[in-house]
Amino acid sequence: MEKSRTLAPYLPGEALPYCIALWERYQFELRIVRPRRTRLGDFTKKPNQRPRITLNANLNPYNFLITYLHEVAHHVAYSAFPRKKIAPHGREWKVAFKDLLLPVLNESCFPDDVLSPLQRYATNPKASTGSDASLMLALAKYSTTGAESGDAVPSDANKTTLLHLSEGVNFVFQQREFTRGPLRRTRVLCFERVSKRRYTIPAHALVLVEN
Repeated sequence: MEKSRTLAPYLPGEALPYCIALWERYQFELRIVRPRRTRLGDFTKKPNQRPRITLNANLNPYNFLITYLHEVAHHVAYSAFPRKKIAPHGREWKVAFKDLLLPVLNESCFPDDVLSPLQRYATNPKASTGSDASLMLALAKYSTTGAESGDAVPSDANKTTLLHLSEGVNFVFQQREFTRGPLRRTRVLCFERVSKRRYTIPAHALVLVEN
């Protein structure tokens, strides 16, 4: 009952029993924490301590579910290979994450506009969902609490997607002024106007266009 009360406010209803079952099976400590700019969640396992998963409290239900399974997959991968040094997002993690995603890859847990890019992403998951612009844009439609990661997509009616700006347009991102440059795969080369330094910003980021 306690696990249900902890998770129910953050998850799609149909996914709740599955997520509780994973928590009970793998016996980790779960903390839902204040939003962090650099990550959506994390997994830590120290010697002689219970494994711990933390998740940002401001994630929309679909992003929360994906992030929850992402972190549980770390636990599964490290538990399966306790004496082997594995890459954090290597083959072992990818296999675990894909297996954990499979039971929720359906219309009961995700709306169609999220399910389609998520299914494509699940064929070869990356370290961050932010690396998949289509998936992040789909998830952003359901965000109502602001930025969900340091470079991620805030929900703001006055903002627009960086990808949709023309080169040379000035904009504000994370309270800093930039000029849009060329697209480089999933990121856009931008120039900070004060320092003149170059930065790459995710193409799906929402920015405020200067008048």
